[in-house]
Parts: sequence; C-alpha cells; structure tokens
Amino acid sequence: MTTVHLAQEVEDWTQTMSAGPLLAIAGAAVAVLLFMVIYLRVHAFLALVTISILTAFAAGIPAAQVIPVATDGFGTTLGSVALLVGLGAMLGRLVEVSGGAQSLADAMIRKFGEDRAPFALGVASLIFGFPIFFDAGLVVMLPIVFTIARRLGGGVLRYGLPAAGAFSVMHVFVPPHPGPVAATELLGADVGLVVAIGVVMAIPIWYVTSYLYGLWIGEKIVLQVPDILTGGPQEDKDTDPPSAATVIGLLLLPLVLIFANTGLDTARAAGWVEDTESWYNVARALGSTPVALLLAVFVASYVLGTRRGKGLEMIEKLVDSALAPVCAIILITGAGGMFGGVLRASGIGDALADAMSDLGLPVIVVAYVVATALRIAQGSATVALTTAAGLIQPVVLDADYNAVQLAAIVLATAAGSVTASHVNDSGFWLVGRFFNMDVKTTLKTWTVMETTIGLSAFGLASLLFVIA
Repeated sequence: MTTVHLAQEVEDWTQTMSAGPLLAIAGAAVAVLLFMVIYLRVHAFLALVTISILTAFAAGIPAAQVIPVATDGFGTTLGSVALLVGLGAMLGRLVEVSGGAQSLADAMIRKFGEDRAPFALGVASLIFGFPIFFDAGLVVMLPIVFTIARRLGGGVLRYGLPAAGAFSVMHVFVPPHPGPVAATELLGADVGLVVAIGVVMAIPIWYVTSYLYGLWIGEKIVLQVPDILTGGPQEDKDTDPPSAATVIGLLLLPLVLIFANTGLDTARAAGWVEDTESWYNVARALGSTPVALLLAVFVASYVLGTRRGKGLEMIEKLVDSALAPVCAIILITGAGGMFGGVLRASGIGDALADAMSDLGLPVIVVAYVVATALRIAQGSATVALTTAAGLIQPVVLDADYNAVQLAAIVLATAAGSVTASHVNDSGFWLVGRFFNMDVKTTLKTWTVMETTIGLSAFGLASLLFVIA
C-alpha cells in the first residue's frame, strides 16, 4: 500500500472516541511500555513495536490499517534518521580511528583547559547546530565528546549533555530548522527577528539547562564512556594522527554545504532566485543533509585514509564496522517514531490539543500548553510545534500583535514542543542509546533537561511578550 493510499484511507476514517478515553489509552500505553522496558527487561525495540500495535487497536484504528499505519510511522522516522546516523557514524569512525578525534580533543583542551572542556564542546555544538539537524549534528560531534570524556574522566554525561542540549536548543528555537520556520510562517512572524531573538534566548538557556545541569548531573550519575563509535582494535589506530585543523575542515565541510542550502532557500523565499531553475534544485540537493554527510564521508575516506597510506580494503572495513553498532539505535529510534505515528494517526494528539485550547488562557500560554500537550501525546517536537502553531493561527492573525510579540508567541510554542521528551520521542531513544543509558536514567537526565529547556524558554518568551 502506497503512502498516498494509506494517508487517504486514514483520512477517510473518523475517530469517534472522545478526548477522555483517548487520553486514557495514551497514558496506559506509556505506562505499559515503561513497565515492559524497566521491570520486565523487554528489549526496547520489541516493546515499542508491541505497544504501537496494541495502541492502534485500542484507539479504534481499523484493523486493515493498523500495520500500514505502524510501518508508515516507522519508515518515516527511518527515512530521516537512518541516513543521518549511518553516514554520521561512518564519518565519526574515520575521524576516531585515524586519531583525528584525539588531535581535536587535545587542541580543545590546550585552548580551553580541562575544566572548560564541557563548555567548549557545548559552544562548538551551538555553532554546528545552527544549520545541522539535531540527529546529524549529535552523531558527528560524538567521537570528539567521547574522546575528551575518555581522556579527562568524570563520565560521559558531563561532556555529552552540554553538547546534546546545544543541538536541541538550536534545532527547536532557531530557523532554518523546519519547526520554527513553519511556525514563523503560520503565525506571520518575521523570520529574521525570530532568528535573532531565538539565538539570544538559546545561549543563556543552554548555559543554565544543559551546561550547568550537565556538570551537576554528571557528578551524580557517572556513566562509562561507550565504545560504540571507537571501532577497531587499538593497534589499527594511527600513530601519526591528522592535525586538528584537518579534522575541523572535515567537520566544517557538511556544515558549509548545509548552510549554503539554507542560504539558497532564504534567497528563494525573498524572491531573489526561482525554484524552477535547474541549477537551484541541483545545488539544494547537494546541500541537503544526507548528501552533505555522504560527500564528507568520501572526502574523509581520502584525506584520513587513502592519502595517509591506508588501502582501499582497510577503508571499506572501517566504514563497514561503523554500521553494526548503530543498527540497534536506528531500529529503536524508528520504533519510537512508530509509536508516535500511531498516536498521531489515532487522533490522541488532536483531542488533547482541542481540550487544552478551550481553557480561556492568554494566547501565549495557550501556545505553550497546546504544544506541550502535543509533544507529550505524540513525541515529535517538529509536529508538535507546527500543529500547535496551526491551531492558534486564527486567534493570532485576528489580533493586533507587534513583530516582537509575534516572535515571542513562536518561541513560546517552540518551548512547549521541546518540553517533556519521553518514550514516544525518537530523540529520547537516540540520546539514551548513544550514551548507553537505560530508560530510567534517560528519564532522569535527558527528559529533565528538555523540560527545563522548555520551561526556561517559555518564561523568557512570556516576559518578552509582556514588555514588547
């Protein structure tokens, strides 16, 4: 069954349950999932697939559509995650095994000092996170994070959470990422103002909720550095590693290509170029995140491999060895997307959003509450942000808000979309598995951090809305 036919059939089906039963089904699904994973020790992939199918039946999705709906959510998530994680892991393996990660780690430690290493990793991630999606940026940065954590000690969370939090705040608050771009367009805000205010908000929010929190929780929960991206026996690693400048150049290559892609899209929106031009579409394709990472892998294979005397067979083995460790992460992340997709198709998110929007609260509070409800109900931050923006659009456009207030509403909606990441969010599983955390620990660390990011951003956006 094609995606178009599936979408049509699901659209033709009408959910007849009210909000109460639907929310009870969602709550029970999450509770049973946590029980299976935490107490029964069922593998997360098996538990997510099982709960997704049971939830679809319980929510009344027609039996003939249950499996197509589940696999559609699985495939949609894999379509965006599998390429990014796989190519990012290959690039990370080449950088790590060549000794490049160690070179860059040493350079950062010399420049910033051992005590400031988590801060330096976070700042670098903020810069990388401006144009690069959360998944891809995190995977590319992880070899550096793991190398520094392994050398300096103190566990992976001390270094990993500041980096992951940096990618998260940039992804959810700052265009050109898809969620804030869509919300900006729907609510009629000025994209340049949203970028400026988003960046100004993101930096202090990251500093408090990701950097300082990462240092604090990293002392409370000390986790060993995972070996998932190290790869290969120690004797295979270069004794003459590439320079830090070479590694920075390789990591900047996909960043530059993706940033050029963003620039072209901005030029199209401004009317400077036409999207019907062949060169434009070719350039956009070359600057897309998967293609940018693919080109970076090929360049790294030459710069870190062939040019340094490694045989083609050895390079092939290196990149091949990068895939096996991340397969479980990819599948679990896809299954998390399956669960979120089932919740979306069942109408649970819409029912919750409708219930929240009738509370008679100020519009900026409604924006945050509805986005948070959608985030909790179906998992995806981008879906929560764009859907919530669409729901409040009529109210916002009918009112007479100034440009700063419109930007504040966009950012308050974004704040709700990042709040309370949990088991139906593919990012929850991506971070948890890469950091080798169990579900309990991921809830204590990643979920808490994402929630504090959302609450802090909502507070700043509300203050800006009032004084504007």
